[in-house]
Amino acid sequence: MEPKLVLFVFLLISAAATCEYIRPPPRKTLHFPWNSKLSSHPQQVHISLAGDKHMRVSWVSNDKSTLPMVEYGTSPGRYSNKSQGESTSYSYLFYSSGKIHHTVIGPLEDNTVYYYRCGGGGPEYKLKTPPAQFPVMFAVAGDLGQTGWTKSTLDHIDLCKYDVHLLPGDLSYADYIQHRWDTFGELVEPLASARPWMVTQGNHEKESIMFFKDGFQSYNSRWKMPYEESGSSSNLYYSFEVAGAHIIMLGSYTDYDEHSDQYNWLKADVAKVDRKKTPWLIVLFHVPWYNSNEAHQDEGDRMLAAMEPLLHAASVDIVLAGHVHAYERTERVNEGKLDPCGAVHITIGDGGNREGLASKYKNPQPAWSVFREASFGHGELKLANSTHAYWSWHRNDDDESVRSDQVWITSLENSGCIAEKKNELMKILSGP
Repeated sequence: MEPKLVLFVFLLISAAATCEYIRPPPRKTLHFPWNSKLSSHPQQVHISLAGDKHMRVSWVSNDKSTLPMVEYGTSPGRYSNKSQGESTSYSYLFYSSGKIHHTVIGPLEDNTVYYYRCGGGGPEYKLKTPPAQFPVMFAVAGDLGQTGWTKSTLDHIDLCKYDVHLLPGDLSYADYIQHRWDTFGELVEPLASARPWMVTQGNHEKESIMFFKDGFQSYNSRWKMPYEESGSSSNLYYSFEVAGAHIIMLGSYTDYDEHSDQYNWLKADVAKVDRKKTPWLIVLFHVPWYNSNEAHQDEGDRMLAAMEPLLHAASVDIVLAGHVHAYERTERVNEGKLDPCGAVHITIGDGGNREGLASKYKNPQPAWSVFREASFGHGELKLANSTHAYWSWHRNDDDESVRSDQVWITSLENSGCIAEKKNELMKILSGP
């Protein structure tokens, strides 16, 4: 081979080995045309889990006479059951919502397709209930918003055959402009009407106005979660179970100190967890505790100080958070140090929001940080069995879903950690 050719090949290989991923440019907020649906037809349909073998169907209608009734069955067009629910509405400055309906249906068979109709008319929808046993698949994406990248993320999630969607806060990015809640509901309806979406609040859901409007009114009115079914007094924190997982959704923007209602509820909730029945213990909240990105540094420190000892004593396996518009995965960590009995923390606030990516990281990379990248994308968590779960993160790259990070995670249920921390947990649970 000629010397010049050898040099050219060497330079080509070197360039390929050292090049970094080049992020595609930002995408604009989606434009939504005038809604042509009949006023009596359901809009913004989404479903969520509502206790053992039950599902909550939520939707909006512009016809004030529409009843909160859902008809359902296992064959298209044949509804052998029906349930009656509740309706609400709210006003926000010059905006008045449509009639918001929440109806619980069930008991439902596990891993079964149901056909349903809302309000006694309109189109038929189809949902699938989660399985009762492993394996079970969760799609995970936070900080969604309503941009071109959001649509790309949703398209990729739609291909992953998930059972439940987990969203750690920042849904619509309405930010006080209430009709954006409506357009977000329409945007996610194709997915959220077919599989349960379990969400918790972020900072963009607060929408409070000092001395005039309390926070989270829009969020609480539209996205009712199973807080009552899990013994909580607030829609901002609750828990539920799927197959072999107990999943706790916490609130980063409501009181969480050791004397708060949320902390006391959390103690009671973890005390009821049976790791033989649900060997996986997973927690979601909005503001990450372990974050090596320059964005939102230290914002989760107070919540970490209050709640990490309890979650560590309870042997939580995985913590999922959003807020930082980038992706990061840690080793098992506790008190800022590697700990084989700590939780794996994953920041996945990169669903596609209009504020863009947080592209600057702190250096050197902390010992607990394994993988980090500022790109839009989504995660997939497959609980294969009682001991092993497969996590993967899929970067949005020119409309293709590129698997960029993946890892097998072993449950703490059989690790000895639970027995080792039993006294520590009991001490916390019996405290004031």
